[in-house]
Amino acid sequence: MNPWLLVAIAGLCEVGWALGLRYSDGFTRLVPTALTLMLVLLSFWFLSLALRTLPIGTAYAVWVGIGAVGTAIAGVFLFHEPANALRVIGILLILGGIVVLKMA
Repeated sequence: MNPWLLVAIAGLCEVGWALGLRYSDGFTRLVPTALTLMLVLLSFWFLSLALRTLPIGTAYAVWVGIGAVGTAIAGVFLFHEPANALRVIGILLILGGIVVLKMA
């Protein structure tokens, strides 16, 4: 499988577990906690598979970037967090950094 696809899947799993942290209510709710832990493991597993062939610095930065951007966007839609100009600029800067790292 394409290692960049593995990083993308790992990043999406990271978004899932970050959201799961919120829904788990401090790990006091069983189902959200179990799903969060499962997504953490899947995220690390997919990233570890990608790291067989990709440089760790670039792959890790892209993984974190996908997680950060995805979680920020999900927070706006799911938790009604503000979508002001500074937040949008920050997201765009992260996306720009991901693109530059991927091209490097």
